[in-house]
Amino acid sequence: MSSHSRSSRPALIDGLLDAAAYPHPATAPRLIETHISWVILAGDYAYKIKKPLNLGFLDFSTLERRRQFCDEELRLNRRLAPDIYLARVAISGSPQSPSIGGAGPAIEWAVQMRAFPADATLDREAEIGAEQIDAIADRIAAFHAEIAVAPMSSADGAPQTVIQPVEENFRQLAKLLPLRADPPFQALLDTLRDWSRREADRLTPHFAARKAGGQIRECHGDLHLGNIAWVAEQAIIFDALEFNPTLRNIDLISEIAFLTMDLRHRNRPDLAWRFLDRYLEQSRDADAAIDGLQALRFYQVYRAMVRAKVAAIQTSESARPDDFRDCLSYLRLAETLIRDRRPALLLMHGVSGSGKSWLSRHLLEHLGAIRLRSDVIRKRLFGLKPLQDSAAIPGGIYTREAGERTLQTLLDQARALLEAGFLVIIDATFIQRTWRAPFQALAEALAVDWRIVSLEAPADVLQARITERQLSGADASEAGLEVLASQLAHLDAFSPAEQAHVSAFSAGWKALDIVAQLRATLNLDQRSANAS
Repeated sequence: MSSHSRSSRPALIDGLLDAAAYPHPATAPRLIETHISWVILAGDYAYKIKKPLNLGFLDFSTLERRRQFCDEELRLNRRLAPDIYLARVAISGSPQSPSIGGAGPAIEWAVQMRAFPADATLDREAEIGAEQIDAIADRIAAFHAEIAVAPMSSADGAPQTVIQPVEENFRQLAKLLPLRADPPFQALLDTLRDWSRREADRLTPHFAARKAGGQIRECHGDLHLGNIAWVAEQAIIFDALEFNPTLRNIDLISEIAFLTMDLRHRNRPDLAWRFLDRYLEQSRDADAAIDGLQALRFYQVYRAMVRAKVAAIQTSESARPDDFRDCLSYLRLAETLIRDRRPALLLMHGVSGSGKSWLSRHLLEHLGAIRLRSDVIRKRLFGLKPLQDSAAIPGGIYTREAGERTLQTLLDQARALLEAGFLVIIDATFIQRTWRAPFQALAEALAVDWRIVSLEAPADVLQARITERQLSGADASEAGLEVLASQLAHLDAFSPAEQAHVSAFSAGWKALDIVAQLRATLNLDQRSANAS
């Protein structure tokens, strides 16, 4: 965002900086300018006016088109922020003396929004909290389940449509003279372009299958920290992309990739992995979401390159045209992402109440992993949400047949994620060798490292945790004290072959100590550096 001098602004915008232009109190209206719009903060409201531009991918060149896109902006943004996006309003009068909502023909159109503090957006927050990330993930998961599928007859989401803007980013970056003149910059750009092309070729069948499977939907399209505000302990997700349907009719995972990339650029990879874990847990079509993760890194790199390009353009137009630090930061992140392939398997082991789920969340955040929880998957197989009570299901969900289905689903999803290069955590009790053996076989068939993370706690601690969990109703597990007693009576000892892969922790363990031990045992940092 920027501000221009009074002499370079249209007379209408200067006129709207007069409080007399508004039908409500508007002391000292303030202007915020972007490259495609003017936003005027006036009292309790904000008015967004589209610039009369035609940029090819965006055409606001006529008054009628600006009216139509105001309506489109309202339609799209009311899906996520209905209390913020209020109305399309006419601006009448003259440019020198305009009137919002006044009599007479419209000389311009604006979107009226309920104002919120400009510093409430998450890109301006000094610290982003876990509860904020969880709330955003829940909202996006619900949103993705509700939005329209892109028409199958359109090109949106087709392989060539996905690949074209990726190539365009590299062409545009390559034309920026400071990049061409700097060999290290150019070498990095070449590396990223070559990787993106190889991935695009590899993923072409995947892109086609995602479109055929209805995973190209009318998304927000611009989901980054600057378009999410935290107000009154709630997330406001605003400024959906209204001007080009191809840029918002995208794979659901491309949307997730933008926000997770942005969190990683913010130096919060822990929150990026937490967001992804929460989104997958709350997703109504987890199988499709897990399938989509095959292209997560591709889309994250694409989003990082878009930001690098924008930063490079802004630098070239600024008073410091040789300062490409922002651009380079996104390129370096993209370089990290293309090497972020570290397939390995962690099996959480222990009876109910031993701390497996609590620890596995810390592990996924600090090691960078995808977590699969048996309790969540079992419930999902019966159409239940993670926190729903299963008591109403005829015959119950804890039968032998249900257990076999849960095990097979875990195995299928783990295989897909390992093949996509992810570190995978399976959160189940794994107290029986019949459950552990298939995962051992899977890891060895795929030639990936695997560990059993075994947790123990005193009986009174286990009982207290289970009682507290049942009272709170805030966990997917429904295991009670009777289940705990049965588990303790049926623990299968580790075989000698398993024992070589066990990392055991008894009472008093600390999460960060386990993180450090597993990071070293699996050699994650070195394997990430060597990946390509």
